[in-house]
Amino acid sequence: MLEKKSFKSELLGSIGYWLYTPDAPSPDMPLIIFLHGAGECGTDLSLVFRNGIPKMVAEEGLSLPCYAIFPQCPGAFVWPDLVLPLKALIDSVVSEYKIDKKRIHATGLSMGGFGTWALGRAFPNFFASLAPICGGGLSWAVGALKMPIWAFHGDVDSVVPLRNSVEMVDAVNANGGNAKLTIFHGVNHDSWDPAYRETNLIEWILSQKKE
Repeated sequence: MLEKKSFKSELLGSIGYWLYTPDAPSPDMPLIIFLHGAGECGTDLSLVFRNGIPKMVAEEGLSLPCYAIFPQCPGAFVWPDLVLPLKALIDSVVSEYKIDKKRIHATGLSMGGFGTWALGRAFPNFFASLAPICGGGLSWAVGALKMPIWAFHGDVDSVVPLRNSVEMVDAVNANGGNAKLTIFHGVNHDSWDPAYRETNLIEWILSQKKE
């Protein structure tokens, strides 16, 4: 079930989001937060369904054995600016629905890939896994990331260069982390389609659990 919701942030004001509730909800279930790309920013929450997991849930009937949050980034911001409001939103959902705190996961595409890396950097002990797609970030600042990370990128991406993901994954592993990168050959910026549809990414995410 998808519910249209709004979260009031002390730092930002209201953040609109969709809450996905599984068919058989129970306490101690996992939670996935999905961050969309730059083209879905604004106040029209239906835009969030354009790509990735939200589209697969809303338009294609994908059933997830977990809770999920699909927030919308206000138009004047980008996700890496909003790590504190996002964490507050996640905390509110975790508290209300008694989410398993050892199984909270972040994933996103393009700007949302950058946001996924930024959330991990800001809260390195919080997430059970990260799955950033065609993103990037501050590679010199990822030394604390020890959770499993699976990144994806197309090798002919004309919007976000492949080197962005390469540098992030290499930096995590150079600091003793656990990151891997899947490169899709001949794929441009829409590497989220093969990532979510042609791999076991969603199952992999849900199999991760903090020690």
